[in-house]
Amino acid sequence: MSNRSLLDELKYQVTNGKMTVRLIFLNLGVFIVIGFFYLLQSAGAIEFNLEPIVRFPTDGMSLLRNPWTLIFSIFGHFSLNHLFFNMLFLFFSGLMFEQLFGGSKLLILYIVGGITGNLCELLSSVLLPGIFPPHFVIGASGSIMAVFSAVAFYRPKTSVNLFGIFPLPIYVLALFFLAKDLIGIGAHDEIAHFAHLGGAFIGFLAQHNPSSRTNLLNLLGSIIQPSRQHPKKTAVRYQTDDEYNAAKSNKQAKIDQILDKISKSGYESLSREEKDFLFNQGNQ
Repeated sequence: MSNRSLLDELKYQVTNGKMTVRLIFLNLGVFIVIGFFYLLQSAGAIEFNLEPIVRFPTDGMSLLRNPWTLIFSIFGHFSLNHLFFNMLFLFFSGLMFEQLFGGSKLLILYIVGGITGNLCELLSSVLLPGIFPPHFVIGASGSIMAVFSAVAFYRPKTSVNLFGIFPLPIYVLALFFLAKDLIGIGAHDEIAHFAHLGGAFIGFLAQHNPSSRTNLLNLLGSIIQPSRQHPKKTAVRYQTDDEYNAAKSNKQAKIDQILDKISKSGYESLSREEKDFLFNQGNQ
């Protein structure tokens, strides 16, 4: 596989891929930039400190001096382990969310959930500084919990395979994470439990749209509510059984032809049309 073809594929995924994939690339890009700056610092090449830009402080005065951290921090990670597990969780919950509500709403909820999670951490330090002294928050956990919770509350009986083996309803996982964060409050485990809970609360609010609530809740509810617009009625001609079977057979033949081509010449031998066709089949 040539470097040029790999670069072209990455560009295609960033510009035309799913929002979940774009968010993962963005988090990965920020992680690489942070790592690059740390290498330069350790080598004594620069003295610039990147941490005040990407770490969200739960001290009010520090936040006033660095307000951009409210958003920047939800895309930053300092450890590969933290990044890997967050992106793995985002990949599965994000794809489920996109299938229900679309990519643009995923981006909105990711940002709103992350900001709310950060503010919940700030509030805990402001109200109870003796128990939750000022600290720093970084990572996409609050954003991801908002996305995951929205799916779990909207479709609680959706089946997921734990470790790829054990099927269970998604609401069971949601309750487990909720209980884990509630129990972990106050523990010195360097986990932003209030950020998780704040994100989960936004996910819960966002999948509701009760007309009797305040404008704020209606706004949050409208973020991910499926479109209620009804398309214009058009004449529909249903396929006969023979037509359906013929179309299914042709589609399978094309898939087999593409897979055979991959096995012989590799994925990069496919045309853009063939890649798009295979990608679309995988999302159906």
